[in-house]
Order: sequence, then structure tokens, then C-alpha cells
Amino acid sequence: AMADPSSFASPACCLTRHFYLRCRADFGARALRGTVALTARAEREALRCLVLDTRDVQVFKVTVNGQDAQFAFGEKHSFKGTPLEITFPNELRRGQEAIVEISFESSPQSSALQWFTPEQTSGKKHPFLFSQCQATHCRAIFPCQDTPAVKLTYYAEISVPKELVALMSANRDGEAPDPEDSTRKIYRFSQNVPIPCYLFALVVGALESRKIGPRTLVWAEKELVDKSAYEFSEAEAMLKTAEDLAGPYVWGQYDLLVLPPSFPYGGMENPCLTFVTPTLLAGDRSLSNVIAHEISHSWTGNLVTNKTWEHFWLNEGHTVYLERRIGGRLFGEQFRHFQALGGWRELQNTINTLGDKNPVTNLVINLDEVDPDVAYSSVPYEKGFALLFYLEQLLGGPDVFIGFLKAYVQQFAYKSIVTEDWKNFLYSYFKDKVDVLDKVDWNSWFHAPGMPPVKPTYDMTLSNACVALSQRWIQAKESDLGSFSSADLKEMSSHQLIEFLALLLLEAPLPLSHVQRMQEVYDFNAINNSEIRFRWLRLCIRSKWEEAIPLALKMATDQGRMKFTRPLFRDLYSFDKSRDLAVKTFLEHRASMHPVTSMLVGKDLKQDQ
Repeated sequence: AMADPSSFASPACCLTRHFYLRCRADFGARALRGTVALTARAEREALRCLVLDTRDVQVFKVTVNGQDAQFAFGEKHSFKGTPLEITFPNELRRGQEAIVEISFESSPQSSALQWFTPEQTSGKKHPFLFSQCQATHCRAIFPCQDTPAVKLTYYAEISVPKELVALMSANRDGEAPDPEDSTRKIYRFSQNVPIPCYLFALVVGALESRKIGPRTLVWAEKELVDKSAYEFSEAEAMLKTAEDLAGPYVWGQYDLLVLPPSFPYGGMENPCLTFVTPTLLAGDRSLSNVIAHEISHSWTGNLVTNKTWEHFWLNEGHTVYLERRIGGRLFGEQFRHFQALGGWRELQNTINTLGDKNPVTNLVINLDEVDPDVAYSSVPYEKGFALLFYLEQLLGGPDVFIGFLKAYVQQFAYKSIVTEDWKNFLYSYFKDKVDVLDKVDWNSWFHAPGMPPVKPTYDMTLSNACVALSQRWIQAKESDLGSFSSADLKEMSSHQLIEFLALLLLEAPLPLSHVQRMQEVYDFNAINNSEIRFRWLRLCIRSKWEEAIPLALKMATDQGRMKFTRPLFRDLYSFDKSRDLAVKTFLEHRASMHPVTSMLVGKDLKQDQ
């Protein structure tokens, strides 16, 4: 088996199959403390020890089948954490199982958790906690085999203050008063489908729910719950479409949870409970493609999983492909092509930022001594999608290719795989088209940095208006600025406005007079759609419009979705007039930021300690 460079665990020696977690969320101490009981199976003869991943976790006691066991921490690694070596009192035979129970406490600085004071929440009355384990942060909550090569089921009992609700990446299994503390209650959860540790998730807060479909509740703080129910009402239609494309939905419930604004991602595909950013709440359902994306992960990612983070494109490329197939079903094939071309431009933008010789722009990357959070970008999503879209066009079109995708999910469901497994299955599925497949430049697609070797074909119907308007602005002289008016945008959807701005961001900065005129005629400052506002403010800062500095700083700090916050801070740092203020603002906000966001923005602003 290929080792996972991001983990200390050795699943080839000993495999964890299930865990039973009992813990309490202590808001005063900002800690989760309790016990985790791992069911471990020996994969070879005469097994004496088990190595688990940890990061900043205290361990007080370990038992194996109820007997005290010796344990020791290994050497601390800069980002992987510290291996925990447990010695069994008696050696295990191959195939024999043991219950390894660990008494632990997480650190207030845990990279997996963000704790909020009541003042930091919408309701202002109660504290809040959420976890984000992908890619390698579950080990910062409790000791585990923190590699996507290992899948386990779990059962959990979480004690929280009784006025709060706990939710997990699992089906809810009831609640009861805490027998040890009348001010608390215990929520129970069961996940019977085996999942990798990165899909472990927990949230605790003053949450309310609204039913928006037969298997879907939306959870949020009271202030946002109705708005969220409206925004995400297409969830069931998307689920049905996804089932038609990829096969049955095996997870039972599909709930959505809207997090505080500091949540670092657009969404996180936690099983049974997708986490989403409130920046999706545009009021018109226009950003619901993120919901289609997280739904799609229920097949690609959560059922068929990358074995190591070096093959992350298997999770994300296929998920973007399914997300866009869902969009095509619901909004038409021209819309799918429009989104696909937007993705190609996003890839160009990312490669412009990272550099076309940068090894993290390879589709399959090498993570030896590389932190997966630092390597993270749109490349696995958009280069991965481009490969699948190219193959779709090569192999006979969308109907033919979805047959492959469905068979792929069926073949590898409940498993973790690498790129070679995917490619071998592609060749066996299309065995009558091997000559076509052999013409693909696999080495460049997988192992070369920069843009892909081939560009797929895109229907331009919905893109043409965006290209035409962006070209008018790029070519306009000072004397042409009077020819622009609000009528330019009359026929354009919010998706097309995003694309118009994205096209301008791929070009050299516009003259300041142009962006000032753009504000006069289009009033982009008045638009609250996060994807439009983000690109508009970047455009202003790049054109050195000083009036935009406070607006860009406000957006970078009012929310913490890294897709927005990192580029805004980077652009502010690159502009001499805002550099010092950007650094000062970051340092002021650092303590209340999400730990991963704060680490990465710190690197971007050269403030990392």
C-alpha cells in the first residue's frame, strides 16, 4: 500500500473500523474532553502497537480491552502533529479486534475548532462551536488514524449546555438530560456508513431548523433560518437529479447547516449535514451551485474517496463534474457550458497567481513535507473537471460519460482509491475505445504544472455577452466612457455579471477612470451578492482606487471564506497605499479568525510567526 505522506498512521498493520466518542463541550475552557473508543483490527500477526495521529491533544489514559496500556508521544512535526504510540498489553493475532479507549482533551488552540463568544454570534446570547476537519484536522480533536485511506463508522454522545443544540455528520439518535450535570444535555448520533476521519464534524450552538424537503432540514441561528430555507429550497430537486445521475443516496438524512461568517469554505460535505457559508445567502438562489456541489460529494468524495490528499482531484474533479451536470438538468445545457467555461477561467486565474511552473498546479501533487492546507487551490477542482469534460467530449458525449461515472461510483463505493485505480477502470469501461484513450496526453494532464495540454470545447451562448462587454471596457479610451450606461446590464444575469468581472480580472488592471465610471453607471458598490462584490472590489484595488480600500478590508474581515478573504488581503497587501493598513487590520482580527484562515492569511501577508 502507498503510504499517506500527511499521516503517521500505518493502516497496513492495524485498521480502525469504528469509534465510540463520549465527550463534553466546555465553552469556558474552550476544550472538548472525554473518551474515544476505537475498534482496531490487526492486519498482521503478532501486533504489539498502534500509532495514531494527534495535534495539540492531551492524552490522560489508554486502555486496551479494559486493561491499562502504555502510550508515548513521538517527535512533534511542524504541521503533521505528533504521533501517539500505544503498546498493547497482549499481542494481537491477524484479524483479531481490540477496543482501544483513550481519555483525551483538545487544546483551546485546536486547528480543527473555532469557539465563539456570544458577542461573535448573530443572536449575541449564546456561545457557538464548529469543527472543520478536512484535510488533516480531526487529529486536533482526538487521536485517530487521520488518513482518508481508512474508513470507519461511529457513534457519539455529546454533552452541551441544555439551551444549545449539538449536530454532527451523522444521523440524530435522540437526546436526554446529562445525568452528571442538570444544566446540560446529551445528544446522541449514529453514522453507520463508514467514513474517513476528515468527514467527522460537530457543531454546537443556538440553532433552529426549518423543513425544506422530505429528507432535509436547514439549520441556522434564528436570525438566518428563514432566509436560508428560501435560499436552499432547491435541495430536494438537486438530490433527486443527483440520484438519477450517480445512483441511490445512501446517507439517510441530507441536512444543511449555515455557519457563522468565519467558516473558511463555501461548503463542507459532512455526511448527513452539509456545512455552508452564509455568503451563499444572495436572496435569489443564484449561488446554489455550491449546494449542488456538496450534494454531489455524497457520491464522489464521501462514497468513493481519495486514498491520500495527493489524489484530491478524484474527490473534487468528479464532484464539480456532477455539480455541473445537475445544473445542466435544472437550468439547461447552455448553462452547464457557461459554468464550465467559468471554471476554465478560474483555473487560468489560479495558475496566474501560483505560477505555471508551480508543482501545486499539477493535477496529482506530491505532498511529502507539504501541508495540504498550503497546497489547497482551485486546481484539483477545475483542472480535474476540465479533464473529465474533455474525456466526455472525446468518448461520445454526456449520456455516454455519465454511464461511466455511475459505474465508477458503483465499482469503488465504500473504498479509497488513487488515480491509477481510476484510470484502469476508465480503460476497462471504455475497452472498445482504447485507441481514443491512448491519444490522451496522460502524463501532462496528471504530472505537468500549469494549464492543461488541451482545452475542451465550450458552447459560448451565455458567455458572449460577458466577453463583449468586458472587451468594450478593455478597449475604451477616456473619450469612450460616456458610451456606457446602466442599460448595458439589463439583459445580464448575476452569473453573467460575475463572469464579466472575472474576465476583467484576467487582464491588465483598468485605468482608475474606467472603474470610477463603472461605479457611476453600474453602482456595483450597492450589490451584496458576495461573488460579484468580491470581484468588483478586487478590480477596484488592482486599479488603485483608494476609496475602495475600506470596503475591501470590510469584506475581508466581515466574513472569512478563504476564497474571498485571502485574495482581498493579498491585493490590499500588493497596493502600496493599503499594505500597512492590511497588515494592521489582519493583526487586529487574527485572534477572532478561524485558525486555518489566520495561518494562511499570515503567510500571504508575510506575518507568519
